[in-house]
Amino acid sequence: MSIRRIDPASDRAVYRQIADHLREAIERHDLAPGAQLPSESALVNDYGVSRVTARRALSVLVTDGLVVAEHGKGWFVRRRPPVKRLSSDRFARRKEGKAAFTVDMEANQRRFSVEVLHVGTGQAPTEVLDRLGLPRGSEVVVRRRRYLAEGQPIEYATSYIPTDIGAGTPIAEPNPGPGGIYARMEDQGFVFERYDEETTARMPTEEEARILALPAGSPVLHLVRTAVASGRPVEVCDTVLDSAAFVLFYSLPA
Repeated sequence: MSIRRIDPASDRAVYRQIADHLREAIERHDLAPGAQLPSESALVNDYGVSRVTARRALSVLVTDGLVVAEHGKGWFVRRRPPVKRLSSDRFARRKEGKAAFTVDMEANQRRFSVEVLHVGTGQAPTEVLDRLGLPRGSEVVVRRRRYLAEGQPIEYATSYIPTDIGAGTPIAEPNPGPGGIYARMEDQGFVFERYDEETTARMPTEEEARILALPAGSPVLHLVRTAVASGRPVEVCDTVLDSAAFVLFYSLPA
């Protein structure tokens, strides 16, 4: 990576100028995904700055989601290019035995895995019960998963399903079978009508940041989906996405 000089006449802080140089090298692929960035000591020598300034420059790139710090090893370009999350067809292919996440990952040619963190009967937040049309205090089937691409967490999702639909069925098992829980609902005769999704951006909770292994200062996308089938809500899925790992793609009719 070629080193550019600091412009002493610039009104941009020195650490931000260094961060700009490193960002440009990443965008040009002079520093490819997974590549190690110059160490703090190297930046101190190359730019003639203090270690604090060098660390602040690298921290800017961490906050921007371009770089990760690995304790005891150094600073590395983040490996994960954004996944294009499809708005259409991602649920329709359950008839082929493919869950929506599988459809997205295959379309993006990504290596992926799913970790089932919890499956069981339990409580749901009041807002979820309202979306499901259930009385306060109702128990539901709860499914929590973490999704990974190239071994890195990118998505954390919790599904809430009414017990009259999920309890005592494969929906309440860690592996519900080909096509996921929606396919199992169709096995019961449910006909899906629509999926209502609400997406907001926010900072993660401490637990979400831990589960997704997020760098400090990384925002997330919070997506809440209500699946409606045969005239009733059959699932609420509360999903937290690493915002740097996804592009939300929508194709709307003219």
